[in-house]
Amino acid sequence: MRKLSHSEISENRSTIENIQSIDHLPVVVVINSVRSAYNVGSIFRTSDGAMIEKLYLCGYTPHPPQKEVLKTALGSQDSVSWEYENDPHKIIKKYKERGYKIAALELTEESTKYYAMDSNQFPICLIIGNEITGVQQDLLDQCDFTLEIPQYGIKQSLNVAVAYGVSIFDLRRIYDTKKL
Repeated sequence: MRKLSHSEISENRSTIENIQSIDHLPVVVVINSVRSAYNVGSIFRTSDGAMIEKLYLCGYTPHPPQKEVLKTALGSQDSVSWEYENDPHKIIKKYKERGYKIAALELTEESTKYYAMDSNQFPICLIIGNEITGVQQDLLDQCDFTLEIPQYGIKQSLNVAVAYGVSIFDLRRIYDTKKL
């Protein structure tokens, strides 16, 4: 087994010029009041890898051109469609009116395991909350469902960027399987 070189990997990748013509995952992501610029940059990179539809940065979430965001985003802020909007309620209302299911990555009484989501739920507006407090209750009140990542150790949750990565790539898998 031979490791591929950077140029071999790049041969099959999208470019900034053709990014809009590629099939995007029908998921809009609302990041609300995530405090770490490094987490935000990581979320940009993961969003590029999963090729989401759009990323909204809300509340006090840091955003480009903040240097710490750009440091971990590594250019993905140019390939991911994104926008800053202070009020996440505006984004949720907009996408609810467009027929998107509203979901949050959060532990609730009725959470669905992230890997057991119904493939008929797309398109989705996925809300990701603060590193410590999670998704606000007033945003959860607008959700059609919530997704959880089961925890088997002593901690109650994963780092927000890691949790996002786990969930968005499984949503990509579910969506791609549905297309088959």
